[in-house]
Amino acid sequence: MELIDLTLIWIGIIGLGVFMYVLMDGFDLGVGILFPFAPDDRSRDAMMNSVAPVWDGNETWLILGGAGLLAAFPLVYAVFLPALYLGVFLLLAGLIFRGIAFEFRFKAPAGSRHWWDRSFNIGSTVAAFAQGAVVGAYIQGFETEGFVYVGGALDWLTPFTVMTGLGVVAGYALLGVTWTILKTEGTTRDWAYRLAPWLLAAVMGFFVIVSLWTPMASEHVRGRWFDNITALWIFPVLTVITAAAVWRWLRRRVDALPFVGSMALFALFYMGLLISMWPYAVPPDHTFWDAASDPGSQLFLLLGVLFLIPIILGYTAWTYWVFRGKVQADVGYH
Repeated sequence: MELIDLTLIWIGIIGLGVFMYVLMDGFDLGVGILFPFAPDDRSRDAMMNSVAPVWDGNETWLILGGAGLLAAFPLVYAVFLPALYLGVFLLLAGLIFRGIAFEFRFKAPAGSRHWWDRSFNIGSTVAAFAQGAVVGAYIQGFETEGFVYVGGALDWLTPFTVMTGLGVVAGYALLGVTWTILKTEGTTRDWAYRLAPWLLAAVMGFFVIVSLWTPMASEHVRGRWFDNITALWIFPVLTVITAAAVWRWLRRRVDALPFVGSMALFALFYMGLLISMWPYAVPPDHTFWDAASDPGSQLFLLLGVLFLIPIILGYTAWTYWVFRGKVQADVGYH
C-alpha cells in the first residue's frame, strides 16, 4: 500500500494550475471582452496597458495544468480530445488572435488599429465562451466505451453548454471591469464603475440559472447535491454574501475590493464545481484514479513540477509588483 497517494497530489497540482489560470487570465480576457464598449481610444489604450505586462505570464498556468493533465492522467486526453476537439480549437484560436492583437496594436498606424481592437475583442470573447462550454460539457459527461469516446463531434454543444459558455463570458467581463477599476483612473475608471453593477447582476443571474439547470444535466450532480443538501448549502449562501459585498464596494467606490470580491466569487464557483463532480475525471463513469498514469511516471514528473511551481509563483509575484499601481494611456511597457 502506498504511503503517499500521488494521484491525489497531482489532482491538487492540476486543480491549482487551472484555478490560477481562470483567475489570472480571466481578467485580461475580460478586458478584451469589454474593449468595444470603452468610452474612447484613450481608455482602450489604458485598458490594454494594464494587462500587457502580465497577460502572457498568466497563461503559464494553462500550460502547467494542461501538461500536468497529460502527464498524470493520459487517459483523460483519450476522451477529451476527440470529444472536445472543436471547442478546444476555438479556445486556442481565440487565444492566438488575442495574442497577436497585443503585439500588433501598439505598432499599427492609427488608421488600422481598429482591426486589432476587433481581433482582441473577438479572440477574448471566443476563448472565454469556449472555456465555459468545455466546463459545461464536462458536467454533462461523455459517452464512452472504456476510455474510448464514442459520441459525436458536436455532442459538447448543447443549450446547457451554451449557457455555461455565456456565463463564463459574463464572469470574465466582471473580472475585467473590476481590474479596470483597480488599474485606471479618470474617465476610464468612472465608466468601469457604471458598468460593473450590471455585470455583477448578470453573473448572479447566470449563477442562478446554471445552478438550477446543472442537476438536470447531470444525474451525479443531482445526487451529490440533494443527498448532502444540509452540508452544501453554505456555498450558495457564501456566494450571495460575497456578491452583496462586491455590490456595496462598488457603490462606495473602493477601487481594490471589487476585484478581490470578484476573485472570491470565482473561487466559490470553482469549489462548487469540484465538490459537485468529485471524484470523476471523465464523468459519468471514470474517476481520476481510473485515468491515472503509472505511479513511477507520476513520481518522476512530480519532482520537476515541484521545482517549477515556486519559480512560476515567484516571477508572477515579481511581475505584478513591478507593474503595480495605476496605468496611463500613453505609458506602456512596449
